Amino acid sequence: MAIGVVAGLSVRLAGQPTVRDWPMFRGEPSLRGVAAVSLPDRLELRWKYRTEGPVKSSPAIVNGVVYVGSDDEHLHAIDLTTGEKRWVLATEGPVESSPLVWNGAVYVGSGDGSVYACDAASGGQRWRFRTDDQIPGAPNRVASGGPGKVAILAGSYDTRLYSLDAVTGGTNWVYQTDNYINGAPAVADGVTVFGGCDALLHVLSLKNGEKIKEVDAGAYIAGSVALVGGRAYFGHYGNEFLCVDLEEGRVVWTFKDRNFPYFSSPAVAGDRVLFGGRDKRLHCLRTSDGEELWYFATRGKVDSSPVVAGNRVVFGSDDGRLYVVSLDRGESVWSYEIGEPITSSPAVVEGAVVVGCDDGFVYCFGSPKTE
Repeated sequence: MAIGVVAGLSVRLAGQPTVRDWPMFRGEPSLRGVAAVSLPDRLELRWKYRTEGPVKSSPAIVNGVVYVGSDDEHLHAIDLTTGEKRWVLATEGPVESSPLVWNGAVYVGSGDGSVYACDAASGGQRWRFRTDDQIPGAPNRVASGGPGKVAILAGSYDTRLYSLDAVTGGTNWVYQTDNYINGAPAVADGVTVFGGCDALLHVLSLKNGEKIKEVDAGAYIAGSVALVGGRAYFGHYGNEFLCVDLEEGRVVWTFKDRNFPYFSSPAVAGDRVLFGGRDKRLHCLRTSDGEELWYFATRGKVDSSPVVAGNRVVFGSDDGRLYVVSLDRGESVWSYEIGEPITSSPAVVEGAVVVGCDDGFVYCFGSPKTE
C-alpha cells in the first residue's frame, strides 16, 4: 500500500504550534519540534513551580496555561503568566508522558498504565482507559472516520498501540507489537509511525490500524520519530541515527559517530535535523544525506529533545543546564544553570520557554524585562 492519504479517511492535524500555543509533545502531530516564534539572544527566569517529584514530562501550553506531568503522580496545570497552580489531577503512577491539549480537554499517559482525559479548565476527569503496563510516551490525535470523530493514539509498555475515541475513551483499534512502546506515535499523510523496543519502525494505517510497512532499525527505538516529506528521522540504542523513506520502506542514510545511544527525539527545520545524544552532544545533520554540519558539546548526556525557534535551538542536558545555540553554526547563545538533569523537552511560545527538571520544578524563562 502506498504511503499517502488513506482513502475515505479525513486526516486533520492536532493543532499546529502558534505564537501562543504549544499544544502537544514536539508541538504538532508530525513531531517536528519547530516553534512558530523566534527566541531573543538572552532569557531570564520568570518563575519556577514546585512539584513533589522529578519532572521528565515535556510541557504543553494552550490559552495561557501550562500542562505538565510529574513523577509525583499528578498532572499539573500552571498559569503561564504567574506560575501559580490552576489545578492538579491525581493518577496512580508517575506521569512522564507529555500532555496533549485539544478542544477543551487534556490527554496524558501515566505509569499506572492508563490514559487519562480531563477537562482543561477544571482538571475534572472525563474518562480513563486502562492498558496492561505503563505509558511513558505522549499521546497524539487525528481525525478519524466521520465528521467530528477524533482518535487519541497512545503506545504502552504492554506492547500495543491504541486508537481511542477522544470523547468516550472507547477503543477504535489496537495494534500488537513484540516489545515495549516508549515514544510517541507520529502522524502524517494518513499514517502513524513509531519505533519500538522490538527494533522495528512501524507504519500503520490510521483508518484501521493495519500494518502498511515495517523497517528493521537494528536496535530498539526509545525516542519518537519526526515525519517530514515522506521521511522518518529517529535515533536508536544501537548508537545510530537513521533517515527512512516511508514510501520505499528503506533506510536512506545512517549517521554513526561514537558508541553512544540516542534517546532524544529529533527536530527537523528546513534542510537540518537536530537531536541529542548520550555522547553529551547536540548534533545537527543535513537532511538530504546525513552529513554532520556541526555539533555542540555539553557536560552531560542529552536526552532532552531540541526545539527550533527561528535561528535558535533550545534544549536541556544532564549537566543541569538549559542551552540556546544558533541553528546555523551551533554556537552558544545563552545558557542557564539549574544544577540537576533536564530530560524534559522545552515548550516554546511567544515570550516564554517552559521546561521541567529532575529537581522537581517547572521553569519558565522569558525575554529580559526592560526598565
